[in-house]
Amino acid sequence: MPSSTLHSWTHGAVMLDSEHTRFALWAPDAREVSVELADGQSLPMRPEADGWFVTQARCPAGSRYRYTIDRQIQVPDPASRAQDGDVHGPSLVVDHNAYAWQQPQWRGRPWHEAVIYELHVGVMGGYLAVQQALPALVDLGVTAIELMPLAEFPGERNWGYDGVLPYAPEASYGAPDDLKALIDAAHGLGLAVILDVVYNHFGPDGNHLQRYAKGFFREDLHTPWGAAIDFRRRQVRDFFIDNALMWLLEYRFDGLRLDAVHAIDDPDFLHELAQRVRQAVPASRQVWLNLENEFNQASLLQQGFDAQWNDDGHNALHVLLTGETDAYYADFADAPTAQLARCLSQGFAFQGHANRHGQSRGEPSGHLPPSAFVLFLQNHDQIGNRAFGERLNQLAPTQALQAATVLLLLSPMIPLLFMGDEVAAQEPFLFFTSHQGELAEAVRQGRRNEFAAFSAFADAAQRQRIPDPNAPSTFQASRPRPQSQQAETTRELYRSLLRIRHRELIPRLPGAQALDTRVLAEGALSARWRLGDGSLLRIDLNLSPHRVELEPEATAQLWFEHPPRALEHWQQGWLPAFSAVVQLDSGPCPTAPHGERR
Repeated sequence: MPSSTLHSWTHGAVMLDSEHTRFALWAPDAREVSVELADGQSLPMRPEADGWFVTQARCPAGSRYRYTIDRQIQVPDPASRAQDGDVHGPSLVVDHNAYAWQQPQWRGRPWHEAVIYELHVGVMGGYLAVQQALPALVDLGVTAIELMPLAEFPGERNWGYDGVLPYAPEASYGAPDDLKALIDAAHGLGLAVILDVVYNHFGPDGNHLQRYAKGFFREDLHTPWGAAIDFRRRQVRDFFIDNALMWLLEYRFDGLRLDAVHAIDDPDFLHELAQRVRQAVPASRQVWLNLENEFNQASLLQQGFDAQWNDDGHNALHVLLTGETDAYYADFADAPTAQLARCLSQGFAFQGHANRHGQSRGEPSGHLPPSAFVLFLQNHDQIGNRAFGERLNQLAPTQALQAATVLLLLSPMIPLLFMGDEVAAQEPFLFFTSHQGELAEAVRQGRRNEFAAFSAFADAAQRQRIPDPNAPSTFQASRPRPQSQQAETTRELYRSLLRIRHRELIPRLPGAQALDTRVLAEGALSARWRLGDGSLLRIDLNLSPHRVELEPEATAQLWFEHPPRALEHWQQGWLPAFSAVVQLDSGPCPTAPHGERR
């Protein structure tokens, strides 16, 4: 393990006072480096130990600069705090102390209160447009928004996972102060803000590190995106950990979601990141750390991380709702109900079980609380990684999807919505980029070839119908449009369920634990949890088109039934098709007002 002592230099341009800036670049493969300012000045950087080049100069906020490597190439700062335009343009000096925060007293919200709404800033129109949408989300019952990655990427259209300058918020969405104003406004409304960060790779266009800092990468280990990042090196670790701290301390994000950590072949890096975040953030603040991890490493959720996205829960629900079993859904084709039951009672479906390739996946997770798992019916991946970006409301029976929504919003797991879920959005969410030339063609063909494993696209001619990620029309098709007639009905369902969650469930969540989940029939189950105040929560769910028999509990208090009269049938000992009944066996519960600000 690399030394945990404090590092000598912070990557990038850091203002020392209102007029002076210190520049530091880790360039172990360079012989000489200089800072080129927009006014024509060229500032030689002095070489320091361990491959660092450093200088400081009179250079106020807003100054434009680049680095010149070995008098041959000019590159942006890999730790640029902002760009003047795109990734290939000059970097900007940023004074993070200049913004006047309007909500300095904000300390966040406890994790068990999280109701997360994932969104893409670009399709919503930028930071200021997202800010305007916040009051409606608060009215719905959302307590946190999660922004897809913001790291500067090439062009103006991208999901964000092609970012190459992790410290610079995407310029096409607005200025750094616009992002701070969005976060500030969210805090004023009682909303936490989470950022999705990508620490497992750099995007393919605009990354010059191989030219002067090959030590960022491991040529002996590869990921789906190329050479793995070498987290064994102190300077590389600090580059990403300092980035996490910048988002949390300078921008006051309330949490981070770490993308695809299974592609980080160094769990010790994750431990150190969590430890240093917890040390740096004042104890009075609530900061959340979430993971996406295909390996289902439950052990990480006891080492500084709050929760993991539960892809297993989604996959089982998707198979039950749609009947689709292509590609990765094949792992859930044979027993989706039993796998969903395992998710509800133990967290993950795969806890060391063999997948479709015969490989063991996951670790035991039954000892973890329900709040260690983020449950969702869809997210950017499961919509956008479909060939035509269809949403679940276009794939599943409406009544079945509504019943599954009851489970999502009233189970003790942490619910995540994707933008548009609450209005049964009709527009797709497609995969979009704005690459040029040979890279654009490679992405276009690579995207289409990804679907060769799906029966509907086994023929190459069929794959040519898949939208071109680089076409502006692909991005435009994904932008929110006027709502359908079904929108208000769906919104009211979400609003009603989230009122119950805030009033009845959230106050009881601390200390909650899963008890058991019984499979009633294929597509139907009965799940029970012991909540923190000792009360018993029971959700009976039928996602099949057939009625199923069950044993009612006459003493429990009804929380919700779908559709109307489902409880009447439930009391007679059966559940109708596409239905859910939620009950609580308990006395009065102390409540928190819906939408209460912290």
